[in-house]
Amino acid sequence: MNKLVSIVIPAYNEADNIFIVVESIKNVFSALNYDYEIILIDDGSADNTLQTIRDFASSSDNIFFLEFSKNFGHQLAVKAGMDNAYGDCVISMDCDMQHPPELIPDMLNKWEDGFEVVYTVREEDKNLSKGKRKSSGLFYKILNWLSDIELEPGAADFRLLDKKVVNVFRNFNENEPFLRGLVKWLGFKQHAIKYNPGIRFSGNSKYTFKKMFRLALHGVTSFSIKPLYSAVYLGFILSFASILYVPYIIYAFVNNVEVSGWASVIMTIVFFGGLQLIILGIIGIYVGKMFMQVKNRPNYIIRSTNIPVR
Repeated sequence: MNKLVSIVIPAYNEADNIFIVVESIKNVFSALNYDYEIILIDDGSADNTLQTIRDFASSSDNIFFLEFSKNFGHQLAVKAGMDNAYGDCVISMDCDMQHPPELIPDMLNKWEDGFEVVYTVREEDKNLSKGKRKSSGLFYKILNWLSDIELEPGAADFRLLDKKVVNVFRNFNENEPFLRGLVKWLGFKQHAIKYNPGIRFSGNSKYTFKKMFRLALHGVTSFSIKPLYSAVYLGFILSFASILYVPYIIYAFVNNVEVSGWASVIMTIVFFGGLQLIILGIIGIYVGKMFMQVKNRPNYIIRSTNIPVR
């Protein structure tokens, strides 16, 4: 009996990409000695993504779908797919063809060699703007500096997990999971494969700068309290620096020297006021994450599915 490979693909307004990614996966597995299933997750799409997925699912017995009741986000869509995937291994990938299906045989070979996690690292894309490449590199540098995990620049959500790793994943109930960090944190026997990203077949990237910045915050605050310690250290440093100003104040008072420079005073007040807001914001993020987690609401809601009860 052949081993079963589950392919998990989140989709948000990707109606034009469904056909090409499904057909590409079919072509790859036609030359492999594995059974496979494709699980497509509609993450609250506003176009006809769901209908396109339903059409594929109705014509094939190994294509399944999960329909979210609303948009819950890419990370939770991948988590939902893994929660409902029961293959011997699970591969997660994006729907836009930037994660080339042709890399799947290499991932499976490494899995057969004994690696329980096979993840991919994107080579630098020269087609991206210089600003985009720099911001991506800065993202990983800040994440590695402030968190307790070490991610390679270009680490992607295109990965293979052995079923024993997926079983562990199902026990996680984080409100805002950062899957790249969780996979690294889990341990197990891991191997990285470098790849050149494919060209997006249709549509635009759903990861705007705002979403990338939010993802970076989730990554840092999910794996470390270093920002809180940094705020304390910064407070001590600035408090010590302010003491150095005391001799000048005493001198000005004793010698009746006018202390001028209201502009510099205002600038200093604004600077420290902004710094206090940043520190309060850092604390607020941690408190907010705890607030949302203790509510124990479901992380996602499935409106409909054709996956049989297993």
